Amino acid sequence: MSDATPLSDVDLAHLRRCVELAKEALDDGDEPFGSLLVDRRGEVLFEDRNRVKDGDATRHPEFEIARWAAANLPPEERQTATVYTSGEHCAMCAAAHAWVGLGQIVYASSTRQLTEWHREWGIAPGPVAPLRITDVAPGIEVAGPAPSLAPEVRALHARLHGRA
Repeated sequence: MSDATPLSDVDLAHLRRCVELAKEALDDGDEPFGSLLVDRRGEVLFEDRNRVKDGDATRHPEFEIARWAAANLPPEERQTATVYTSGEHCAMCAAAHAWVGLGQIVYASSTRQLTEWHREWGIAPGPVAPLRITDVAPGIEVAGPAPSLAPEVRALHARLHGRA
C-alpha cells in the first residue's frame, strides 16, 4: 500500500506476535486482533487479544493495554512505550491510547486496508467511523502498515467473515 512506513526487523518480529495473537483470538471464536506493549528497552510488558465475543465491544487489546498501562506504569514510562498491533487502532482505542499518554503505535494492517477488505466482501460498516489513529489523536507517532503481513491479516479477517 502507498501508506506503508518502513519498519525494522524488531518491529516486524513484534508485529508477527500480534498476528499470532489475532489468530488465537479467531481460533477462540473472537475477532482477529492482537497487541503488545513494549518498553523502551524492548521488553514486552503486556499482551492481549480481542475478547469481544461475549458482548463487551470495548474488550479490544489496544484498550486493555491502555488500561493496564494506566494502572501499572508511571507517565514517563508510558510515553516511551510502543504499542504493536495487528490492526490500526479504532477511534475508541486511539483515544484511550492518547488519554493514557502512551508512545508510538506500530500496526500490521491499516484501517484503510480493513475498510477496503470489508467493502470487497460486502460487509456493512460498523457503528464507529473508520478513522485513522492520527485523525483521533494527532499527536501520536504511528508506523505501518507492514505489507509483508497483509496477506496473513487479510486471510484472518476473510475467515472471520466466511470469505476464506
